[in-house]
Amino acid sequence: MKIGINASFARKSNTGIGQVTVNYLKALSNKFQKNETILYLEEELEINIPNFRKKFFLPVWKRDDLIRKIWWEKYTLPGKVKKDNCEEFISLYQCPTILPKNIKHTMVVHDIVPEIFPEYLNNIRKKIYWNLTKKAIKKADNIIAVSKHTKKDLVKYLGVSERKIEVKNIDVDGLYKREISENESMHVLRKYELSAGYIYNVGGLDKRKNIQNLVEAYEIILKEDPNVPSLVISGKLMPELSPLVTDVEKIVREKNLERKVKLLDFTPQEDMPALYKNASVFAYPSTYEGFGMPPLEAMNMGVPVVAAKESSLPEVLGDAGVYIDPDDPRDIAEKIKQVLGNPEKRDGLIKRGRKQAQKFSWESFI
Repeated sequence: MKIGINASFARKSNTGIGQVTVNYLKALSNKFQKNETILYLEEELEINIPNFRKKFFLPVWKRDDLIRKIWWEKYTLPGKVKKDNCEEFISLYQCPTILPKNIKHTMVVHDIVPEIFPEYLNNIRKKIYWNLTKKAIKKADNIIAVSKHTKKDLVKYLGVSERKIEVKNIDVDGLYKREISENESMHVLRKYELSAGYIYNVGGLDKRKNIQNLVEAYEIILKEDPNVPSLVISGKLMPELSPLVTDVEKIVREKNLERKVKLLDFTPQEDMPALYKNASVFAYPSTYEGFGMPPLEAMNMGVPVVAAKESSLPEVLGDAGVYIDPDDPRDIAEKIKQVLGNPEKRDGLIKRGRKQAQKFSWESFI
């Protein structure tokens, strides 16, 4: 059998879907394959993944934007797949690709954020892309949802039949499953001018990540205890995208918290394990997640997690998380304080978190 895979996001390995793409391909490559498999890509991969044929191509429009994305996924890619006589095709993320009926099409859906939060569709190109994607999701023969909650959303909001949706949880990159040496920890801490023991957050600064309430919760803790560890937030600061993105820099400045809240901007993937490991607690008040990789990364690194009991996060955390009301900064503050001030509770969360993390693997996703 000849199988095709849309592996476009492998070129963006610092994104969540990029990590899923790369790790899926690695796991698939390591598994004995009788089938001929073709990876369809927009550019050469920086990593070596053997056992696959690779095809690189771009439409006439070369600029990396939504026009190219639509052109590549909706028009150019299906033509290439048909010409190569693929019998099955896998889209590793939700996209506008629709294939001829004789090609069995499986699409992985990570979330349907634009449907639930229409404010994200703040220009005509985004609206066109999402409308095309919705049609393609409904046309796909099979759908893999990365969580039970995403499956429910597909049924509720898009009217997709439950019978064609299979739930398969993703995992985290292997970077988060190795031990971090003392030298590596010290190098990363020096690089970002940090002291171990901080409260940590990473995962994006868009509105649903709820960073404003996290900062307000930290302000409450700080007023009660001036010696509380710093709050450290990783994330690309893009205030020009407001109101879709939280201008956390402005919030911190207006609250006069610059000395206690450290904003790291973009942090490369190779630094992330040490940044997790040296945190006392990982705070994740996000109000919506299709899956939620950062809490799983934190558990793998032995960090207790305080997170919202919303969307898919309870599926990821199980009994290993401390759950908060994401709309109540005081509740967020109290739960963070509970972890910081109770070593026994913290140790129990770390132990349960490592056990919970073992339930996820790339082998079960392929």
